[in-house]
Amino acid sequence: MNRQTPPLVSGAVPGAGHAIEFYRDRPGLIRRGFAEHGSVFAIKLASQNVAVVVGPENQKQFFMETDKSLNIQEPYRFLKAMFGETLFLADHEEYVRQRPFVQEMFKREKMLYYVDVMQEVIQTWLDALGDSGEMELTGEITHLVQEVAGNCFLGKEAHQEIGREFWEQYKYLSQALDPLLPPDLPHPKFIRRDRAKTRMLEILQPIIARRRQNPAAYDDFLQDIIMKEDRAGNLIEEETALNMLIGFMFAGHETTAGQAAWTIILLLQNPAYLERVQAEIAQVAPYPVHIDPKRMIQLHHIEWAVREVERLRPSADMLMRTVQEEVQFGDYVIPEGWLVQVTQGIGHKLPAYFERPEQFDPLRYAPGREEDKQDRFLLFGFGGGAHKCTGMNFANNEMTLITALLFREFDLELMTPDPHVVQGMGANHPSETIVRYRRKQAAATAVLPEMALAGA
Repeated sequence: MNRQTPPLVSGAVPGAGHAIEFYRDRPGLIRRGFAEHGSVFAIKLASQNVAVVVGPENQKQFFMETDKSLNIQEPYRFLKAMFGETLFLADHEEYVRQRPFVQEMFKREKMLYYVDVMQEVIQTWLDALGDSGEMELTGEITHLVQEVAGNCFLGKEAHQEIGREFWEQYKYLSQALDPLLPPDLPHPKFIRRDRAKTRMLEILQPIIARRRQNPAAYDDFLQDIIMKEDRAGNLIEEETALNMLIGFMFAGHETTAGQAAWTIILLLQNPAYLERVQAEIAQVAPYPVHIDPKRMIQLHHIEWAVREVERLRPSADMLMRTVQEEVQFGDYVIPEGWLVQVTQGIGHKLPAYFERPEQFDPLRYAPGREEDKQDRFLLFGFGGGAHKCTGMNFANNEMTLITALLFREFDLELMTPDPHVVQGMGANHPSETIVRYRRKQAAATAVLPEMALAGA
């Protein structure tokens, strides 16, 4: 075996390595490394060595070696401070024990139910917009996906009970996402995080306790989760249930909001493709028909646009693992104790696989091209392997419905000409983006079928 470790990217400074640049301009640092050294290179974050690996074969190895030579829990210890020993943050045995609770959330019949709930929540938002105006899109979509997550995962009654105070605490969790600093430091952002988490638990605990004391009084998704038994016949522990709910609602809005907003922005910036989307909506799901799953899967142009946003504007631009047993990537050995990182910012834009990779081109997924089908590890906006995001279909359905319903009812104009990616340690999202909207005549004057019958 070649004993050489990956070559170090230029620009490391004594003591800090690349840590300052990692905080300030992570994409630029990674692009420089790829330009200097190709598909395997190293950066140094203070005393921590990180191997960055690029390309479908390396990405496949990264995901397939997870839970073997690569450990997923250690790099995300900063998430454990928020969500405890839940799902991939727990050890493998506990992760396996908890998986049935997660699978309960995304069973086929639940997914069909979610589509109806999503549509109801999105339609309520659209109705409240009025006939015309301007909105700050990023904030509006964030609020909307919070409403969707709450109504789907908690149910209408519990979602109303937790109120806006619960959702406002998430901003403090987002601000505390930091893979470099020890998560138990007495840093102001970590103190705010802990206070926010305590308040969220105070809001949720009475709801869970009341439901467990009187289970026959409730019949909804939340009740299914908190009363489900593991293989040993034990109910999920209250602490685990609370952490899981907080974590899923975090993932259910934090990562989806940015990509949903980018889908709208990029369609507005590409009017020729938007015309295809509008024509397909008019054919498959004209106003005011209900978009059931059978109609939704026929919205191919929106599906491809959502996938292209995953490629170009993923919510996460890196995934990390800790090497717990020496492993080789390409020509280089990665020693135990190093981190290994894959990066969507490079891996999703490899010209050997994607034609004009910097361009928004959803037709690259259309029959006859299908660039993403060249390798199943080319796109990994939702991760890969055994830990691929369980909520991927939920998120894609939600983004499809937001796009279809919004463009079905409104003509939109992008007033902020060139939104940019806001990139921190948490989910990426668009900068503040103003959109002008006007309700389409058909939506403003349409008479629902039952109203027409009533007046006949």
